[in-house]
Amino acid sequence: MEQTYCQSCGMPMSPEFYSTNADQSVNTEYCSYCYKDGIFAQDVTMDEMIDHSLVYLEEFNKDSENKFTKEEARAGMKQFFPTLKRWKK
Repeated sequence: MEQTYCQSCGMPMSPEFYSTNADQSVNTEYCSYCYKDGIFAQDVTMDEMIDHSLVYLEEFNKDSENKFTKEEARAGMKQFFPTLKRWKK
């Protein structure tokens, strides 16, 4: 099965992280941290979302074979985030 990602923060998605729409149906595009009851949890810019995501870099690195510096992670997210639904122009 192909890995899906939250279309706001880029977090790898699995059913326990799916969010809800306004009608309480399951939303599989956004994680429950970014989206709930049909609205985004935070009104942020893409750069603010990247800054917020960097808070979790140490946790990500702990479980990853490839360890990223803050600068490497930021550069990667600046390339990846514009491909996500929330940030596409």
